[in-house]
Amino acid sequence: MSTDPWGRVDDDGTVYVRTAEGERAVGSWQAGEPEEALAYFRRKYDELATQVELLEQRLRGTDLPPAQAEASIVKLREAVANANAVGDLQALLTRLETLTELVAKRREEIKAAREQARAEARAVKERIVAEAERIAAEATHWKSGGERLRQLVEEWKAAERVDRPTEAALWKRLSAARTAFAKRRKAYFAGLDEHREQVRAEKERIVAEAEALADSTDWGPTAGAYRELMRRWKAAGRATREVEDELWGRFKAAQDRFFQARAAAFAERDASLRENAEAKEALLAEAEKLLPVTDARAARAALRHILERWEAIGPVPRDQRDRLEGGLRRVDEAVRKAEEAEWKRSNPEARARAQDAVNQLRRSIDQLEARLSRAKEAGREKEIKETEEALSARRLWLREAERTLAEFSA
Repeated sequence: MSTDPWGRVDDDGTVYVRTAEGERAVGSWQAGEPEEALAYFRRKYDELATQVELLEQRLRGTDLPPAQAEASIVKLREAVANANAVGDLQALLTRLETLTELVAKRREEIKAAREQARAEARAVKERIVAEAERIAAEATHWKSGGERLRQLVEEWKAAERVDRPTEAALWKRLSAARTAFAKRRKAYFAGLDEHREQVRAEKERIVAEAEALADSTDWGPTAGAYRELMRRWKAAGRATREVEDELWGRFKAAQDRFFQARAAAFAERDASLRENAEAKEALLAEAEKLLPVTDARAARAALRHILERWEAIGPVPRDQRDRLEGGLRRVDEAVRKAEEAEWKRSNPEARARAQDAVNQLRRSIDQLEARLSRAKEAGREKEIKETEEALSARRLWLREAERTLAEFSA
């Protein structure tokens, strides 16, 4: 008799496998040695183990459908349970049980994914329906609105299907939105002729008013009136193209006649102001000679006289006004800053504070120098270092304070 951990060969050549339920005969061997028999039936076991391993790899490495996987597991389980093989058959059954659990988990995952896909598809179709209903209720751009509704229908067809009742209800709403849009568009175009006639009448009134103003020389109010007429023109809407072109041509001709006359008048006025600009150029050059300011009081008096003459000259052309006024403002700012600096230098309270700061720092330095001398005599290294650092800082502060004080004496 020959044996191994999972089977044996009896003296009569019967081959047994050991299982949890006990021994089971798996075949008979009469042609050779018992070891050859065990080796043969072990190979049968290895074949089964290979099939289990391949199934494990397919399940873990591919998207094998659960139903197909379950069928393979059932087939292998039957093959293992009735196998004429020698080996740890229970281990193979345990591995198959693990695969059964894995398939169950995958089935739940697939179910959840399908439910998620349905939920997403429902959300997509609800969005499509909501947009279609908004277009049906609000859209006034008929061409783009109709095109968008056609696109929404194509998006609906491309989306995943949901459950039949929900699909039917949403499609009913989408169809109703398309019908409502078509009715609104038809009603709009039916009333368009009447609306265009109202627009034509309003724009003829606007054109008549514009033509009546074309020769006005009351430049400011008339320019405002034309702006108001333009606002009314835009608010009135559109007539037919032929009417629109004819009325717009008349409106623009009247408007152009007024604004061209105004431009000519302004050009004539600006020409009369060029002499003023030349006079102010000379005054600006005179003012700029005050810079840099060395005597604030004298500069202010001179600038005051310049300003009096400046105001007496009168207006200049608009295209030069900002530059001339800006140049004079810069001179005035420089004189003002010089006055502030002069006041600061002559301020007795500020000078006294600067003098006090200098005196205090000098006393502090004297005290620290005495302290340093004592520390050196006593050999106190730490105190020497601290005192020298304090002295260095205060000497720096004293130099700054003395510079500030010197400014008041300048």
